[in-house]
Amino acid sequence: MTNAAFSRYVGVVFLACTLPALVVLGYAQAPTTIKGMPASFTAECSSCHIAYAPFLTGQANWRGVMDRLDKHYGVDASLDSKTQREISTWLLANAASSAPLAAVSPDFRITRSDWFIRKHYWSASIWKRASIKSASNCGACHSGAARSDFDAGSVRVPK
Repeated sequence: MTNAAFSRYVGVVFLACTLPALVVLGYAQAPTTIKGMPASFTAECSSCHIAYAPFLTGQANWRGVMDRLDKHYGVDASLDSKTQREISTWLLANAASSAPLAAVSPDFRITRSDWFIRKHYWSASIWKRASIKSASNCGACHSGAARSDFDAGSVRVPK
């Protein structure tokens, strides 16, 4: 094998080994944006908790949440009508459309939906850990939750 052929071989092997890792790393670092996401969604919805991605539940649940903002799980999260309409329209346009994600859940909560309970099958005592506090604290275990990245391969349940 000539030096030129060997150099090409090494170059191809190097690219074959490193390119997939670079692509995965780039994807993991890229924030997820959902088409047309209004600034008001992030500003309003993440002021108390992560701004849950609209694809985590269906239209019926989003309507239930947005129609009851004055009683938003024990807090008055009321918005002016323009902002509420803007966020609602976007949530409904990007909501889950197929089962099981789109199924109506008790109190319109993502964390009480059948699919969520099936995915998070561990003991209830885990939710009570000081490092987690509740099922709605997605970021405790999903480091990419704020980017709407819930890849099961990156889950780390804190002690």
